[in-house]
Amino acid sequence: MQARKKYILTAFCACWLLLFYFGGAQIRQLKVPSRRQSEELAAARRWPAWDDEATLKSFVERSEGDGGDVELRESPKTKRENRASVYKDSRCRMETCFDLPLCEQRGFRVYIYPLSKTDKVSESYQKILSSIQGSRYYTPDPLQACLFIMGIDTLDRDQLSLQYIHNVDAKIQNFPLWNNGRNHLIFNLYSGTWPDYTEDLGFDIGQAMVAKASFYMERYRPHFDVSIPLFSREHPQKGGEKGWLLSNKVPPRRKYLLVFKGKRYLTGIGSDTRNALHHIHNGKDIISLTTCKHGKDWVKHKDGRCDRDNQEYEKYDYQELLHNSTFCLVPRGRRLGSFRFLESLQAACIPVLLSNGWELPFSDVIDWSKTVVVGDERLLLQVPSTVRSIDNDKILAFRQHTQFLWDAYFSSVEKIVSTTLEIIKDRIFTHVSRNKHMWNKLPGGLFVLPQYSTFVADYPFYYLDMGLTPKKEFTALIHAVSPLVSQSQPIIKLILALAKSKYCSQIIVLWNCDKPLVPKNKWPSTRMPLIVIKGGRKTMSSRFFPYDVITTDAVLSLDEDTVLSTNEVDFAFIVWCSFPDRIVGYPARSHFWDSNKGLWGYTSKWTNEYSMVLTGAAFYHRYYHYLFTNYLPASLLALIDQTANCEDILMNFLVSAVTKLPSIKVTQKKQYKETLMQQGLKSTLWANPDHFTQRQNCINTFASWFGAMPLVQSQLRLDPVLFKDQVSILRKKYRDIERP
Repeated sequence: MQARKKYILTAFCACWLLLFYFGGAQIRQLKVPSRRQSEELAAARRWPAWDDEATLKSFVERSEGDGGDVELRESPKTKRENRASVYKDSRCRMETCFDLPLCEQRGFRVYIYPLSKTDKVSESYQKILSSIQGSRYYTPDPLQACLFIMGIDTLDRDQLSLQYIHNVDAKIQNFPLWNNGRNHLIFNLYSGTWPDYTEDLGFDIGQAMVAKASFYMERYRPHFDVSIPLFSREHPQKGGEKGWLLSNKVPPRRKYLLVFKGKRYLTGIGSDTRNALHHIHNGKDIISLTTCKHGKDWVKHKDGRCDRDNQEYEKYDYQELLHNSTFCLVPRGRRLGSFRFLESLQAACIPVLLSNGWELPFSDVIDWSKTVVVGDERLLLQVPSTVRSIDNDKILAFRQHTQFLWDAYFSSVEKIVSTTLEIIKDRIFTHVSRNKHMWNKLPGGLFVLPQYSTFVADYPFYYLDMGLTPKKEFTALIHAVSPLVSQSQPIIKLILALAKSKYCSQIIVLWNCDKPLVPKNKWPSTRMPLIVIKGGRKTMSSRFFPYDVITTDAVLSLDEDTVLSTNEVDFAFIVWCSFPDRIVGYPARSHFWDSNKGLWGYTSKWTNEYSMVLTGAAFYHRYYHYLFTNYLPASLLALIDQTANCEDILMNFLVSAVTKLPSIKVTQKKQYKETLMQQGLKSTLWANPDHFTQRQNCINTFASWFGAMPLVQSQLRLDPVLFKDQVSILRKKYRDIERP
């Protein structure tokens, strides 16, 4: 039996050897065509060659597509040559073309060259420069900078444009710090010109980084360049409009499934894609409208569809389509990017991209798979069936994410510039950089300062995602500005009340008084550490300095004259543990819009609505100390130090800007500042007639810097269970809260 198996195996192997021998001889006789013959053969085949080609109508008629898409017809060799001519340092990376030790030595500072006296600066470029000058990274001294921005406007490098700056090469060579572009950042929105619109900027960029719109993937240098969105000159410098998704409606589908309304190009690059869009228009739930009525010579080039398309185009309003569509087509134009990308993000209309090879904005850090549908220009007819197959849950998630990205990174030029700078900074200091989770989760990467921590769990706004709860301990931080002369002063009573709290881990007294520190034996004895630290500058902003001595996540900020019982402290802390990303406390204030003055107003009246919880008696996360000190500009900190006022309002502005949510008020007896004033403490700031006027001015100054009003009105007040119910006081946990 074994011998039989051996014979069969031997015969099988012999057959295979004969087959390879004779078959190989035939293969060797075949002629391998030359490269030129291969190209001619490929051109002759016109793959795919359909049997029914004569009966199938092309998306684009020959008359419509003259000029075609030059990029699609380029050979690989031509593409490489074009790329080499545009980016001579195409292999640049941070390690090879950027002076990293310079930034380690000087820190991350940005310098802007003086503006040219002869060349004009466009409105958009002026917004970019102003955003950098308002940044905490800006320095007017080039010897302190490690990143340099040219004063020459390089946004529009289309030679046919009126904003095109000539002789840039000669001008930049005169810059003493140019150094072949090393450590320089160049901003660009439009590159190339008719007819092929290449990536050419019209000058040698050397080793400079490029922050550019409409980046081709194969010309983008990963982890070196930055892809930015194309934005119009009307795009606001600060703040920006909010997204249009006002409520999370279920089901999340709108009147129209898919819409597009825009120009159609009859010739040249980009014409193939837009000329084909009429094929998916059904006039019902898919509206795809194009017009060729643009440019000076449109009549000369118009085709048989132009008149019909123009009539249909006028029937629909573009804004109405954006407001009422679930998906928005974002096809390429002359360049890969389009204004419709940002417009659809703001409108919560899920972008459907038809722009092959586009490196999406901030693609190094943003996960676009949660926001956009990436289509293929060559498979246009598959787009309707693709978007119909997406279920409602995913549509709602996509629409919500469009609003997050719009508000976090794209609603203003300042946010686009800030995101660009933060990405570059993370590349330089990789050991203290943000991870993808921080960039793609609320509140976004701009409010996350990785110098505080690189661990997600250390930030209050990620607790819910991580399934974490704060530790049941807090640090009481008392701001003292008056000398200690008596054991009956409010600060002593406050310390004794805090000492009885089972959650209080330490008590810190920030001594900002002009008088010397009192001896330790003058302070009451407590079971937890009582630490007195002397304020270095004795300013109002110092109460929110990130002191290393604070060891707990929860901080209870207190004024020296605050009157709170132990029950009130404990209850507020328990509430804060459920809302660790917000300010939770007792004294509430509100803002309002004064239409007569055209300004924001401030009120301390007790009403049903509030938008601020003052930090004279409030809990918050200690990260906000770090953010307050390192995120806000020096001008705002100087304002509160000069006026000795408004620091509590500024903290509310900051926390509301981060969370997009209101602070939370808890129950309290009406005995905060008003009671103290009635007792005759006329020396307090609250008795100063200018105090209220200063706070009115502060609220408008803060709103101006943030670019919008971040404060959110609320009517929520949290009380203990059985609060003021007609039951025995013995059944209530926080009994002292109800006592007068």
